[in-house]
Formats: sequence, structure tokens, C-alpha cells
Amino acid sequence: MSQSGLWYKLYMFPDLDPVLHAPARLQMVVLLERVDGDRTLTFPQLQQLTGATAGNLSTHLRRLEEVGYVAVTKTYDDRTPVTRAWLTAAGHRALEEYRQRMREHLDGQYARRLLEEGRI
Repeated sequence: MSQSGLWYKLYMFPDLDPVLHAPARLQMVVLLERVDGDRTLTFPQLQQLTGATAGNLSTHLRRLEEVGYVAVTKTYDDRTPVTRAWLTAAGHRALEEYRQRMREHLDGQYARRLLEEGRI
């Protein structure tokens, strides 16, 4: 295996969920997890908490919704549109799996497993 291939396997985290591994989406999912239950976050709240632009936030929310990690509703409060988002059961599972895999990377389990399997 080339040095660049080894570097990729050890440090680019190819086994992590690429949807969650994007920093902006990971931040959104963690925020939504923290307000879980009967609560949701509105688009302006998410925008304020993440510091994302409206376009960037919209794009990332759409991607999270496409894979089923986040649910979004659009309603009206009087005549003002209100977009609300919350973490789905699939989103909870994906985040827990992401945490577990990241722990494996941080404590060296992933590298040991690759060595044991002869993949590096």
C-alpha cells in the first residue's frame, strides 16, 4: 500500500458517515439532538446558533432531510412562514453510530483493526 493510501485509511475517516462528517451538518444534528423531545428549532434559531447563511443552512438541512436524519415542516404563524426542524429516529441512530466510530478512531481501535485484518 502506498503511503498516501495508508494516510487516507488512517486519517481521512473513510468509514464515517459522509453526510454527518461535514462540520456544518454535524453541528446542526448535535444542536437538534440537544433540544429533542417535543421541541424543534426554527430556521432562524438554527441560523443564529450555527452562524450559517440562509442559503448554506437551507442546503445542509435539505441534505439531512433527504437521508432521513432530520424532518422539516413549513407552516405559518399568522402570515409569517415558519420552518421547523427536528432530529428523526434515523438521525439519532446515525449520530450514535458516528460517535462510536469517531471514538474508535480517537482511541486507536480503528487502526488496530486495520492492522489485524491485514488491510495496512
